[in-house]
Amino acid sequence: MQSSPSSFLRVLVLQNGNSDASLISEQLDRSGLAAVVECASGESSFITALQEFGPDVVVADHSAGDFRALAAIDILREVRPTAPFILFAESVNGAQAVAFVRAGAEDLVLKANIARLPAAIRNAVSVRRPLEKLTRRQIEVLRLVAKGHRTREIAKELKLSVKTVESHRGELMKRLGVRDVVSLVHY
Repeated sequence: MQSSPSSFLRVLVLQNGNSDASLISEQLDRSGLAAVVECASGESSFITALQEFGPDVVVADHSAGDFRALAAIDILREVRPTAPFILFAESVNGAQAVAFVRAGAEDLVLKANIARLPAAIRNAVSVRRPLEKLTRRQIEVLRLVAKGHRTREIAKELKLSVKTVESHRGELMKRLGVRDVVSLVHY
C-alpha cells in the first residue's frame, strides 16, 4: 500500500552534522513508519523549519552545536506547541533527564537503543494529538495554567476578563477530556 505525501509523518531532526538524520531515517523506514525527515543545525534553521516544514515531531540531540535542546524546547512550545519533543542522545545523566522532562520533552531515547525511537515517536505524537483541537488562545491559557498561574494572573497577562479565561479553561478541559485543573496541569 502506498502512502500519500500527506500521510507521511514530518520529523524534524535538530543535530550537529548529518549522521543522526540518516540513522533516524533508516530506523523509521525499518519499522514501517512513513516519515519525511528534515534537518536543522542551529537556532535560525530550527525556527525556519518549524515555520515552513511544520513538523509533527522534533527529535533532537541534546547539544546541537551552540544551540542547546532546552532552548529548542522553549522555541518549539512557542512556535509549534502541538509537536512533541524527543531527546535523542548518546548519554544523559539523571539531572539532565529530569531537566528535559520538566522542560517538556515527551521522551528520551538513547542512541544505543535507537530501535525504541519509532515507538517513542508514535506514542509522543498520539499523546499530543488532542492539542490540535485547541485554539491558539486555549493553548496560551493551558501553558499559563501549567506554569501555575491563577485565573486572575492569566486574565491580566492575556488582557482578558476572568470570565473569558474560565470559559477557555473549561473548553480546553472538555476538548482534552480532563475533569479538573490538577489533571489539566499534569496533561
